[in-house]
Amino acid sequence: MKRLVRILTALELGVVCLAVAMIFLLVLYQAAQRFVPVPNVVWTGELSEFALIWLTFGAAGVLVTRDGHIALQLVDNLPRPGLVRAIQVLALLLVAVIATAFAWACWELVSSAGFLTSPALGLPMSWVYAITLVGLVSTTIRAVARAVGIARGAPLAGSEGDDAPAPATGEVQA
Repeated sequence: MKRLVRILTALELGVVCLAVAMIFLLVLYQAAQRFVPVPNVVWTGELSEFALIWLTFGAAGVLVTRDGHIALQLVDNLPRPGLVRAIQVLALLLVAVIATAFAWACWELVSSAGFLTSPALGLPMSWVYAITLVGLVSTTIRAVARAVGIARGAPLAGSEGDDAPAPATGEVQA
């Protein structure tokens, strides 16, 4: 199971890296179009906007798994670990519920927007929504799995767990 999660994480991160590269190159080309006599391409802005959407929703599931999502350290530093654990489980379940609602709405868009295309590129909008849907489903599954793990005693966010970096040689931990 851990191997499957690693493969899916690598695929999601690959999509995210591709989206970042697309945004960088397309915006760079847009800037070059203003000052250098290169052919004017109108769809670069539109595709970079879609890449930003894919980046956002593609990274959400990975961030939930790695505790890289937005968190309140005030809660993580409470002196009662049981209360911290309960709040983190509740927060992850709330993330799962919201991601499920968004995924449902996204599914409606995928199934009903097959005839719509983007204005400049002509890309079917169902493709744009489908990548977003995959990210939302991943976020839902990962949030539920992480909530169950924390409820069963997995390391809390902000604590030293298996994913914590090892100290460098000669470095003293406080």
